[in-house]
Amino acid sequence: MSPSPGSRPWHRAVRRPGLETVLDGVEPPALAEQVRHVSLSGGKRVRPTLTMLTCEATGGDPLAGGPAVDFAVGVELVHNASLVVDDIIDQSDLRRGETAAHVAYGHGPAIIASDGLLGEAFALFSADEHATQIVAEAMVELGTGEATELAALPTDEAEYMDLARRKTGALFRAAAELGAVAADADPYRIEAFGEYAERVGVAFQIRDDVLDETAAPADLGKPTGQDAEMERPSIVRVTDLSPEEANTRAREESDAALEALDTATRRDSRAVDYLRDLAEFVVVREQ
Repeated sequence: MSPSPGSRPWHRAVRRPGLETVLDGVEPPALAEQVRHVSLSGGKRVRPTLTMLTCEATGGDPLAGGPAVDFAVGVELVHNASLVVDDIIDQSDLRRGETAAHVAYGHGPAIIASDGLLGEAFALFSADEHATQIVAEAMVELGTGEATELAALPTDEAEYMDLARRKTGALFRAAAELGAVAADADPYRIEAFGEYAERVGVAFQIRDDVLDETAAPADLGKPTGQDAEMERPSIVRVTDLSPEEANTRAREESDAALEALDTATRRDSRAVDYLRDLAEFVVVREQ
């Protein structure tokens, strides 16, 4: 397997100076403290990784002063904003091993922090109409997925897979498409990379469901058993698949992602190798 994507210099650029610079400019100071608590507490940063890798894989240089870093930071802020709301809905006390925002600051300030993160994100996308459209469409899908999870629970595997595509896959797709847009890729390659990333996102969500059933809270960095406790749909609960069978479904999505990646790439590169590794990683991760 190739070295971890976290060892790449652009991965550090997402946080420093990209992410930290944006958060340092948030006003008032109380809000800045809250958004920093949400955004700098850790996490795998898979979505901004997708943006940077896809930019490089399509022939761009994500560190050459173009929009790739801004897009990567923006998609991470959108993701973090959604996590704040998720934790309120789930009544989760922990996120990434740290106190959840609504516990640390209260429900009102946490919601304001989520709104602030979205505002900062769209400020980063606003200079590019295509990027703004991509993220706006992803947020519609994400919102529909969240509403479906709460109000129209899936009853079979097909409905669950559509939920996973909306709730998780859509923002993964947006992250990759943003990277391709930053590299001025053609529409065919933008779509192909989006398909790859959406499949990776669905595999990621399935694995997340399995870990909620099987992992220890200390290893996961957040409470486990939340799906059953909150009566939220997971692939294990909706389909009665065993964790091992659910992992097989995740592997199938990963394999489909790799097929889409093969159609999107014209040549091998280190970035493409990392994208292949990512599709493998999401189905074996332990946190």
